[in-house]
Amino acid sequence: MSKLKVVGINFDHMHMGDLLRHAHEHPDVEIAGICDEQPERMATAAHNFAIPPTHLFTDYRACLETTRPDFVILCPATATHGLWVERVAPYNVHVLMEKPFAASLAEADQMIAAMATTGRQMVINWPLAWYPPHVTSKRLIDEGVIGKVLEVHYYDGNRGPLYHLADKVEVTDEQLADGKNQSWFYRRSQGGGSLLDYLGYGVTLGTWYHDGDKPIDVTTLVDEPPGLEVDEHSITLARYAKGLSKFETRWGTFTDPWTHQPQPKCGFVIVGSQGTISSYDYESTVRVQTHAHPEGEVLPVDKLQPPFQNPIQNFVHCLRTGAAVHGPLSPTICRIGQQIVDTAVLSARERRTLPLIA
Repeated sequence: MSKLKVVGINFDHMHMGDLLRHAHEHPDVEIAGICDEQPERMATAAHNFAIPPTHLFTDYRACLETTRPDFVILCPATATHGLWVERVAPYNVHVLMEKPFAASLAEADQMIAAMATTGRQMVINWPLAWYPPHVTSKRLIDEGVIGKVLEVHYYDGNRGPLYHLADKVEVTDEQLADGKNQSWFYRRSQGGGSLLDYLGYGVTLGTWYHDGDKPIDVTTLVDEPPGLEVDEHSITLARYAKGLSKFETRWGTFTDPWTHQPQPKCGFVIVGSQGTISSYDYESTVRVQTHAHPEGEVLPVDKLQPPFQNPIQNFVHCLRTGAAVHGPLSPTICRIGQQIVDTAVLSARERRTLPLIA
């Protein structure tokens, strides 16, 4: 069976390097090319994955027409996700879009509509969806260990998007000195801010844990950092028929969770009708309370097996076999998450509780 050809287009988000690494390491995938309007942004990936100059492009059309890939990895700024899906869809390719889904529900629907005419698949990658503790928690939920999920409590973030590059490489003081005003992450028009960066994680995996249930209404508050046009801290309350869930995002944690867990810890606490689960990013155990063990049990996380170890592995498996994609990557689950995000954005702006946007 021939390898699937992939190209990476638009390096706005540093996660392009991580996704290309997964593609490079997959035995059934060939990196046919990479593309960005700023050639210097491709240099590290070209070096790391031995991509020759003939496979580097600055025009996405030339890239797609020359390489004729099977699927495309897209990592553009949040507010241009719809634009980029509409650009690549006519080339009859499958699409893996790096999180978040979009800057708005209208844009998410624009993306879904663009792909619907092609018969090709689109998935949205959420890196938290591949963390063993969070996958283990979903297995325990599905096995009925804690009964019906009633509440999801989420807190997540990092020191800020300017502190690291692909593969979590820390930036130099010189790079950091470029400042927040130079980055799209801090521009409202490009979908910046901690809410749009991290709330989608929480409410998308939260929807997965809630088995697709939607909240009735949403209340959100954001901070207003002096000199910035976007938030660095948000708190969202979602009211479901069965109870309340809370989702909190933070740029400015004391430490990055992949080096040292900050306080509060980054991750999830899930409350069910028959027990609870705490599931924290990068940790090797989860803690479970049940009626049989009200004092709590510390359980080792599952060792993830193919094809559930990373998004490229899973997407390739689905394209080869027709299997369903890993739940949180599904546009159906992601759209519910986007409904919550859109309602949260409007709630924060209007400073009031709002019914879930349809």
